[in-house]
Order: sequence, then C-alpha cells, then structure tokens
Amino acid sequence: MTDSYVRVRGAREHNLRSVDVDIPRDALVAFTGVSGSGKSSLAFGTLYAEAQRRYFESVAPYARRLIHQVGAPKVEDITGLPPAVALEQRRSAPTSRSSVGTVTTLSNTLRMLFSRAGDYPPGAPRLDSDAFSPNTAAGACPECHGLGTVHRVTEESLVPDPSLSLREGAIAAWPGAWQGKNLRDILGALGYDLDLPWRELPQADRDWILFTDEQPVVTVHPVRDVGRIQRPYKGQYMSARRYVLHTFADSKSETLRGRVQGFMVAEPCPVCLGRRLRPEALAVTFEGHDIATLAGRPLSALDQLLRPTARRADDGAAPTLARDLVARIEVLTELGLGYLSMDRPAPTLSSGELQRLRLATQLRSGLFGVVYVLDEPSAGLHPADTESLLTVLGRLKEAGNSLFVVEHDMAVVRRADWIVDVGPRAGEHGGQVLHSGPAAGLADTAASATRRFLFATEPPPARTVRRPAGALTLRGITLHNLRGLDATFPLGVFTAVTGVSGSGKSTLVTRVLADAVREHLGTGDERQTAAAGDDAEAAGAGPDARAELTGTEGLEAIDRLVRVDQKPIGRTPRSNLATYTGLFDAVRKVFAATDEARARGYTAGRFSFNVAAGRCETCQGEGFVAVELLFLPGTYAPCSTCHGARYRPETLQITYRDRTVADVLAMTVDEAAGFLADVPAAARSLRTLQDVGLGYLRLGQPATELSGGEAQRIKLASELQRTRRGHTLYLLDEPTTGLHPADTEVLLHQLHGLVDAGHTVVVVEHDMGVVAGADHVIDLGPGGGADGGRIVATGTPAEVAAAPDSRTAPYLARQRARPEAS
Repeated sequence: MTDSYVRVRGAREHNLRSVDVDIPRDALVAFTGVSGSGKSSLAFGTLYAEAQRRYFESVAPYARRLIHQVGAPKVEDITGLPPAVALEQRRSAPTSRSSVGTVTTLSNTLRMLFSRAGDYPPGAPRLDSDAFSPNTAAGACPECHGLGTVHRVTEESLVPDPSLSLREGAIAAWPGAWQGKNLRDILGALGYDLDLPWRELPQADRDWILFTDEQPVVTVHPVRDVGRIQRPYKGQYMSARRYVLHTFADSKSETLRGRVQGFMVAEPCPVCLGRRLRPEALAVTFEGHDIATLAGRPLSALDQLLRPTARRADDGAAPTLARDLVARIEVLTELGLGYLSMDRPAPTLSSGELQRLRLATQLRSGLFGVVYVLDEPSAGLHPADTESLLTVLGRLKEAGNSLFVVEHDMAVVRRADWIVDVGPRAGEHGGQVLHSGPAAGLADTAASATRRFLFATEPPPARTVRRPAGALTLRGITLHNLRGLDATFPLGVFTAVTGVSGSGKSTLVTRVLADAVREHLGTGDERQTAAAGDDAEAAGAGPDARAELTGTEGLEAIDRLVRVDQKPIGRTPRSNLATYTGLFDAVRKVFAATDEARARGYTAGRFSFNVAAGRCETCQGEGFVAVELLFLPGTYAPCSTCHGARYRPETLQITYRDRTVADVLAMTVDEAAGFLADVPAAARSLRTLQDVGLGYLRLGQPATELSGGEAQRIKLASELQRTRRGHTLYLLDEPTTGLHPADTEVLLHQLHGLVDAGHTVVVVEHDMGVVAGADHVIDLGPGGGADGGRIVATGTPAEVAAAPDSRTAPYLARQRARPEAS
C-alpha cells in the first residue's frame, strides 16, 4: 500500500458522531478519553469490527455460521485497514478446566515432552500426549474426573450448631419451608426424638439421619395449625447428604446450588492426591519430576529446570521441545508473569493477566502486517511491570505490526507515536475526535480532558494525612504466597495496598481481610455484610479459600463490610442502571400513583417490562427481536409492535408530566435528575449517580453495555445512597482500572468522603496518583509468586517512597515530586 494511513469516514457506532479520522499504520497509537467518551467504540466497535467483517467475507458461508461474528459497524468507509487481532479484557475463562497452560498452549508442548521424551517405568507402554491431560478421558483421574478435588459433607458442615434440636433446625443443610418440615415430620414418624439437642442423640442415630442411602416411605400424621386439615400422607425420607449432593449436581437454580455448596467440604482427591491424572501418566517423569509437579511450578522455576536440556546441541525431541517451552516462557516472564504456574485456573486470573497471556502468545506467532487492538494492556500492572509491557509492545511494532491501544495510563500514552483523543465528555456529550496526531499537538486542544494529565507540570497539592482511630491486625496469615504474615490496617483512614503483580495484594485484602471480617460479623441484622457484586471465590468457595490465622485484633470496631468490584451488574439486557440501583421502584410508584393509573387499577408492577401484564408480548419486554441471517452475523431489530418501547400500548397511555415510563427510561441521569427532582427516593439515587460521574448514562441502559469501571461506580452509588450505620469497612480491588484520570478524581472524591464520614477504605491499587493521596500504604513484595508475600514497606506515602527495598518506592517518589513522570 502506498498510503500509510487507516482512513475512517462517517463512523457512527454507539455515540460516535459521524467521525472522520486518519490513523497511521506501523505505529503505537493510543486512544484516550474519559470513560464512555467513545474511544472503545472507535477502536473495537468500528476498526476491529470492520477488519473482522472483511476477513469473514473470504470464509466459506457455511463456516461463517460456526464462528461468532461481531457484526458490521456503522461506518461509511474505511480504507487502508489491514487484518486485525483483538486482545480484549475478559474477566474470566469459561470453566475451571481452563488454565494458564491451556490459554498459552504451553500445556500442549509440555504434554508432548513427557510423551516423547519422558522417563517411563520399565515395561510401561509409551503414552500418547492426551494421556497427560486431565481434560481428556485418557488422562483424567477416574475418581475426580480430572478436577483434582472431590466434594463431600461432614457432620460438622451439615450441623454447625449441635446444641439445637431437629425441630429447631439443627440440620442447617436441609431446605426451609414445607420441604424441611416434611423431612422432620418423617423422622418423627420413624421414632426419632425431634426435641433432644443434636449432640445428645446417639451417634448411630446421627449417622443414619445424615448419611443413610436408605429412602424409607412412612405415613406421616402432621401437626397443623388450628383450623387446618390434619390429613395424613405418605412421605419418603432423604438424608441430609443425599439432599445436598443431589441438589448440587442436578439443580438448575444457581441460588440453590450456591446454598448447598456452603455445606460441602472440598478436599484433594484421595486417589490422585489433587494431581488430576491417572497413575500411569504420573509414573512418567522428566528430570525426576512428574508432569503435575512441573505444571505446578512457577514458570520462572520451570524455565530454569528446562534450560540445560534446551542448550543441548542435538535435534532430538527433548531439546527441541524444551527450546520451544523456554522461548515461550521467556516472553511471559518479560511481561511480569513468571510467578504464575501452568496449572493456575484461568478464572482466578485478573483480566489484565489474561490479556497479557494472550499477548505473549501473539508475540510468538510471528505475524506481520497485522493491527493489534488492545484494551488497556496496562490494567492490573505495577509501574515496574508496565516498563516490560512497553518493551514487548515495541517488539510487536518492530516486527511490522500496528498497535491500536485503548489506554488510560499516562505512562503508556506518553510512549505512543500517535494519540487519538475522543471526547470531550461521556455518552451523548462525547463521540468526537478532539485530536489525532503526535502527543505534542494535544497541548493546544483546550476541550481535551486528557491534556491536563498528560502535560501536568505541578506537583499534587499537599494534604494532611489523617490519624487512625484504631487498628485491625491479622497475625500468622498463611494463604497462597502469604506465609506467616502479620498485617495491620489502620481504621478511619484511606489505605492503599501496593506491590508488583502477583505479590499477594488481592489475596491479603479480598480474601484474607474480607473473610476475617465477614466471619466476625456473621449474619445479624445490625452487624452485617453487604457484598456489592458476586464473588464466590472471595466469599470462601474452593478448597484453598480459607486462610490460616493465629490471631486477630480490632475486629470489634467494624460494624459492616462492603466490597465493590468491577464485575457486571447483570448478565442480560433486562438488568439496567435503574433496576440495579432501585431507582426504577420509585419511578414505577410515581406512575402507579397517577389518577389514570388508579382509575384503571394499575399497580406499580404494571410498569415493569419484566411483568407480563405491562410488557410488550411480541418482544417479551426486550424492546428488540433477534434476526437470524444464516450466513451473515445475526442482528437485532426494534420490535415491530412496541418500536423499542418495551411496553404494551395500554401501559404507555399512562403519563406523568406528559412522559411515559418508556420516555423516563430513555432519559440520561442528568435529564432525570431535573425531571424527578421532587421525588425524594428517585432524586437521592440520581444525585449519587451524578456524584460518581455517571450523569451521561441512560436509566434504561442495559447492563451488558456498561464497562467494568461504570459497573463499579454504579455499585458504589448504590452503596452511597444507603443510610449507613456504625463503622463500615470498604474494600476495593483496583478501583481505577478502566478509568480515565479525570474519572479517577471523581471516584476518589467519593472514597475520601466516606473516610471523612468516619469509615475505613482499603484499596488494592497500582495507580501511583491514588497511592500518593492515601493516608497509609502497605507495600507487598519484593517480587511476585514465591518471591512475594511479604510486607516490604508500610507507613505514610512519604515513608514508603523513601523505603530502600521497595520496588514501588521510586515510582511513588516520582509521583509525589513530578506527576508527569509517573
């Protein structure tokens, strides 16, 4: 191609306003702008989507039906666009069988190494590589099916309080309501004492009640309330173990499965001892180790073990495969992932770690002339690791590729060859390209929110460090790479926990600290736990979720725990901003209170698009219908009956101030704040959403369209509108991920406001601007994995910035002195 630019004309995807922009190829291009400005719509929704569409046109029509297609973007024309590869951030892999080894394909090579060059026991037949995989029938342990763990129940897990009688609910694992009473009545008919404390029942009786496989049928004469029919019935008994295992295996309800999982104990498989493979595969060794042992080693340690074999001059199977493994591991180590092991489950990885694993795979692929579109590759990275990332991105560019990077980290943006700044604000107030050119030109773009942070020349304003009102101390913490650690969190202040990737920050805060406080609070009405977002792993699921502690102090000062994460607020378009915050309840009550609604007998439920009485039946309240185009990407079209309004015509005949309920859902938060200013319940929710910088979102905006940063701020807004009682501990894991520095300022204002109100905020954070503004810093390290798990520095930001052994210290010192160098 003689033209070295990708030229976009008339891009209208999402909020883009018929954008025209020219972007150079063979360059590192940073797309910047506040959250929701439209930069991802341009990079991913337009450029990558069009590159994929053009590629699929060369694929056989039948094959297109087997591939997920993102659809054609709304754009008039794009010229000079090479093939593209997207490396987006996805929060987790599909299943726990996906691992670091499978994501990077390292597992394939390691299995081949054992199959072709392993040391077999005398007389043992040579095994195919599939026999070394826990995900195949040929290799998986038959007892645990390759999972490495088995679930069982114990008397302690089924009966947490043995002082209770059966009638009082001693068997906590049993269902509530009628089914639980039925089981107790059957036991009474079988002759068991329902009023004796559990611990006083004979052991043989307890074992039968909990673990029997028998299912006797007896006639039950239930004791009913006065006036109710006392009719006997035939009842069949089911032991507590049978109920729990049956529900966990067969129930379609995630709520029920989650409940019974709490009564199960996960432990290593007794046959394979957690190694997931058949005995014949584990009998094969390489350099004296079986494949499960090598897969469990940190990649950096595996690299050292394989290097002697890789240096051998011959071209046999062992050195050839070892050289390939070493070369792949080198890239991962360079990206700061050497602390990971090959068998680490993918769902336990952060989105940033997953993206870097895929980036390493691409670097080894040797592609040339490709556009790589990356979504915040610096997410989850310590500044020290960001340097390595930039080196790897530079190598991809030098190989003849183009890099289009959606990025908020100013350290990465400063290293870009070209900047496309989108804005000026978010949502309908954004969607314009304010600057497209070298970084220096952005200095003259007055409307840019990025300019102030890219060219900041003054140090941040000095602030007085708050004095703690007490301390919470955990002693002898042992979990993952934390080994006998003592950690103290001051109360009533803002604490930032820092450290390189894999140093143990998230384990310490979202696992150990959260679990300790959650266990202390229990489930009482006053001393409660509020979880803003589902996180089964952090809530204690899995065999390794519980930390060992030798002592705790200061827990009595905490009255409430709130965790705020970036997980989606809903998985379907039916979940939206208004429904999640509870704002929609107030809106529906307003419409139900109108004279016309009262006259028709419409209740608040009539104004929900999830209720048959009010919703459009053609689209079931979705507002659109799916259109299957067979050989082309499927698309969605507005419902022909309600035209996207989601409601029945009769429902839309009810108006409030000349607006229908569909009109209100189409309003932005800023618009609705004026329209519903005199509705206290709605005004409070809208005000908190504005306070966290989300005034541009529509009330009915589907949860599936929200970014992780937007979802996190919605959760924070939902929490802020609550009436807070007592001392609350707020835990946030990298709250600035996905946020432009301008949005980070808004978020921090709210978090510091919580501390000023007397609460405690603890954040896991890599943004040195956030760390510099904290009252207290806990720095973990010095490295990742086995080289981390220790507190290397603690104190005020000034004290940690001067710590000699901290890898965070030089970057924190630079931030405190010159923000443009951070």
